[in-house]
Amino acid sequence: MREGYRRLLTVTADASGAYMAALAGQVVVIVDVIDMSTTLEVALQNGAALVLGASPVPSRAPVPVNPAAVGRYAADAAAKLGAEVVVIAEPRVGKVEERQERSSGLLKGLRSAGIREAGIYPNLGAETGKLVDFRNKVVVAVTDCGGAAFDAAFNAGAPVITGTVARTPGCTGWENARSAVERALRLAEKEGRGIAIVASSGKSAEDVLATHYLAERLRESGFCCHVIG
Repeated sequence: MREGYRRLLTVTADASGAYMAALAGQVVVIVDVIDMSTTLEVALQNGAALVLGASPVPSRAPVPVNPAAVGRYAADAAAKLGAEVVVIAEPRVGKVEERQERSSGLLKGLRSAGIREAGIYPNLGAETGKLVDFRNKVVVAVTDCGGAAFDAAFNAGAPVITGTVARTPGCTGWENARSAVERALRLAEKEGRGIAIVASSGKSAEDVLATHYLAERLRESGFCCHVIG
């Protein structure tokens, strides 16, 4: 792939932006500060083997999503890693049955592959680590914004990761931002692709501001920035 293409950096928003970045062949970084990507950052810091996102049912995304496919992928990864699957879902405050219902697409995919989830927990950001033992778990966050954006990009064929600028136990927001940038750079170099930083919701000031901060750090590594929206 041409060097100039590999160094392209896109800043965009929403599941639609994630989907278009995936179709353009970029590594997609989902930023959902409150709370999906912060929850998954905690999961990684506490030893999760893999983190993923999936759309809830019903989906509000205007682009194709397939949470069952994410579920099948998670099940396959868990089998290979000898790991359990943990689901993070919303509402944060509500009945377990509500989280199960919203996760039904993902759960269908998991169970079709012969895997049952180890538990379904609320999406509480930095506090989620107090509820869940993430060690050697495959963790899937089923959420309206970050989960749907991850799902859209993943099922469109992109390598997808997450990043946050929020504090987590033992790490400052600056450190977590640096981790997100380093994660994106490693994957982009491995894949020979450009990078798209996606605010999970264009209506969320914290997500939009975070994407621009991360983009500035990536520009320092030689990426040429293109802002959409």
